[in-house]
Amino acid sequence: MPYFFVYVLKSKIRDFIYVGYSTDYKERIKRHNNGKVQSTKAFKPLKLVFLEIYINKSDAKRRESYLKTTKGRTTLRTMLKNTLK
Repeated sequence: MPYFFVYVLKSKIRDFIYVGYSTDYKERIKRHNNGKVQSTKAFKPLKLVFLEIYINKSDAKRRESYLKTTKGRTTLRTMLKNTLK
């Protein structure tokens, strides 16, 4: 059974967080840190600070979309208050 991952990356050099979705989060994070993802290229290196696992693709995509909203980002910053310092 395939798994679907929603992940949050934090830039090690700037105040920047990125929310993404993938079926292979480890490979996807490598692509982010190798500068192969346009939206995060200027913020590398990035580190994984949050990961959720889903068995349903639609649920994972819905969660990713929510976390990208203003309310979702506020929720993330509250949940990860100490991690994102």
